[in-house]
Amino acid sequence: MTIHHPPENLIVVDLPSKEIQIADELRAVNEIIGEKPDCDVIIDFSGVEAITSSSLSNLLILRALLVERGRRLILCNVSFITRCVFNVAGLEDVFEFVQDMPAAAAAVHRLN
Repeated sequence: MTIHHPPENLIVVDLPSKEIQIADELRAVNEIIGEKPDCDVIIDFSGVEAITSSSLSNLLILRALLVERGRRLILCNVSFITRCVFNVAGLEDVFEFVQDMPAAAAAVHRLN
């Protein structure tokens, strides 16, 4: 995973491909948000092969932290198969999905 801090109020996360690393990295992002509450988060799924309930749980925790602070979580480059996992879990309408990184950056800047 790579965590970028482009502008002061934005964190961009490139998730790794292996599920065991994804859960760990999402926990790390949750800790960062705990210390830096004024940030929006973009998570790039372009390297993700599969996602499990552990990662979904960490995403829900991250989303709750951000919503509580009036901030946003945007997921981009989510593959069809991974998007189906969100759909089957009933979470497709819970998260904000965009096509790619430029669309995610535009979405963040539109509302900030």
